[in-house]
Amino acid sequence: MEAEKHTEVSQFLLMGLSEDPELQPLPSGLFLSMYLVTMLGNLLVLLAICSDSHLHTPMYFFLSILSLADICFTSTMIPKMLVNIQTQSKDIYYIGCLTQMYFVMMFGGLDNFLLTVMVYDWFVAICHPLHYMVIMNPYLCGLLVLMPLFIMSLVAMVHVLLITRLTFSVGTEIPHFFCEMAHLLKMTCSDPLVDTIILYVSNVFLGVFPVMRILFSYSQIFSSLMRLSSMAGKYKAFSTCGSHLCVVCLFYGTGIGVYLSSSGTHSSQRTSIVSVMYTVVTLMLNPFIYSLSNKHVKGALGRLLIRTASCL
Repeated sequence: MEAEKHTEVSQFLLMGLSEDPELQPLPSGLFLSMYLVTMLGNLLVLLAICSDSHLHTPMYFFLSILSLADICFTSTMIPKMLVNIQTQSKDIYYIGCLTQMYFVMMFGGLDNFLLTVMVYDWFVAICHPLHYMVIMNPYLCGLLVLMPLFIMSLVAMVHVLLITRLTFSVGTEIPHFFCEMAHLLKMTCSDPLVDTIILYVSNVFLGVFPVMRILFSYSQIFSSLMRLSSMAGKYKAFSTCGSHLCVVCLFYGTGIGVYLSSSGTHSSQRTSIVSVMYTVVTLMLNPFIYSLSNKHVKGALGRLLIRTASCL
């Protein structure tokens, strides 16, 4: 009878950031504002790159894919949370939870790989400028996007299938504002040893490899820049890499903060708040870091706005 109770679970309860009803309007307005800013900023970057032929290069191609991934990533979490706050409901269907977990893992991992691909693009451009167009050909650029997408889709599907083997009690409460696998494993009534091992192995593989690739590429980039005799050339190259470096520090810095907060404290609310920085704030800041520090993107945005205004 108890096993039947576990296997027939049809929904979970997302506890969100706060259980106090009086505090709900504040996070609702804040998250709605951040979500709209994230969508608008990334859409403007996408439209600027697509509408300007001067930006049809590998670097801006990867930037446009990153903006698209950021839109999809934040759209898998925030709308559901806003609906739950407005309706004062914490329910999320079992299938909906697994679907959300799948897309969060896929697009979060895709962001991770795209940052690695973008620094590789800088590495080729600075360290092998004469062979850049030969190396970064359209075939390789497409492969560098499709392969991470395929890998993360496969990894996310494996994790979802493993979760379906576990049993949960009716009314299981998830102390987060979205369905995260680590929290689901803590709430299960089954033995999650296999799932936990596979989760840690995949996190190490998908985390360590991109970080090592980024560190190696930046070491080669800085070594090449230091050999330049022109100070103007050094400044231009450093300023060009600066926006990507800021995004990398934000992404991995907040990611490490989430990991340390979840492993070093038993406060689920604190972990959820730190996760906001990783899943919402970083994605909101990405388009501003790239557009405000890049004169080509700013120029394309200006021309786009001028054309739009003239058509109205």
